[in-house]
Amino acid sequence: MPARPIRLLIVDDSALMRDLLSALVSRDPEIEVVGTAADPFAAREAIKRLNPDVLTLDVEMPGMNGISFLEKLMALRPMPVVMVSTLTKAGAFATLRALEIGAVEAVAKPARATDLATIAVELTDKIKIAAAANVGARRAASEAAALRPGALPPVTGCSRTGAVIGIGASTGGVEAIHTVLAALPADMPPILIVQHMPAQFTGSFASRLDGFCALRVKEADDGEVLRPGTAYMAPGGRQFEIGHIGPNLVCRLGGEERVSGHVPSVDVLFRSMARLCPLSSLGVILTGMGRDGAAGLLDIRLGGGHTLGQNEATSVIYGMPRAAFEIGAVERQLPLHAIAPHLAAIFSAETDEPARA
Repeated sequence: MPARPIRLLIVDDSALMRDLLSALVSRDPEIEVVGTAADPFAAREAIKRLNPDVLTLDVEMPGMNGISFLEKLMALRPMPVVMVSTLTKAGAFATLRALEIGAVEAVAKPARATDLATIAVELTDKIKIAAAANVGARRAASEAAALRPGALPPVTGCSRTGAVIGIGASTGGVEAIHTVLAALPADMPPILIVQHMPAQFTGSFASRLDGFCALRVKEADDGEVLRPGTAYMAPGGRQFEIGHIGPNLVCRLGGEERVSGHVPSVDVLFRSMARLCPLSSLGVILTGMGRDGAAGLLDIRLGGGHTLGQNEATSVIYGMPRAAFEIGAVERQLPLHAIAPHLAAIFSAETDEPARA
């Protein structure tokens, strides 16, 4: 238990929602609700007065919506923020935008405010994760990019034929994955992505990325043949790995059982890569809480593939990359903005043919 409770400020235009959120999180002795605010203007004054550790922020509010307020907050006074949004398509896109701007976590509201207790554990857990977040990671990543470090020594032994890139992330991963994919050229091997995210958001996340990237980005379908120039997002709530149909590598969607505490699990994806294409796999572990992906990344490295990990300075949560680094799974550790150039230098797709097993 921390030396003192996490000081939480709740921002929501609904008085009922403010009361329900306060009652819900106050049951946890590690969280203290120090105040509430009905709109961004009241929130601004409350932040100055109360100096909270974490903010919960509604997406839709009168006067100034949560996204506009978050942009101003992250520019002037960066702090850990947990977004609380609706399950609508518009709410999903707004939440993804908030995570790109710098919100640490997001919680989806149930359809009715009175059902909020169903997300009690998720909400309190994400407030605690937010409290431990490195809110300076975005600035560190920008500064690292501005330094334009010299080229890294080349990686040898990477097979371009049948090459597959796997990316795993959790907390802070929306922004990190966006940063990596948006900087990659279209002529890349197939990329498979596991981001710990509810099923309501993964399709919208893939669609949003597709609009920003030279690569095609889509939510994965079961049995879909892997093709160069395409990134496949694991659907929330299903395990995701690669398999094969004849000579072709394909996406495989599994059940809803948790592995390494998650569904989808990064370990499941990485282990399938190590099993089916060990010499032509490259695994990348990005920001996130916990250990998911560490064991699978080690399998890739031990099998003769290559591995990268995001460094501590640019990670919102240096949990997953640290766990992988400490067991020797990370071949090279890089700042966020160096990962895409490094991948692009290693790989280039030569044809539009499916990846081969």
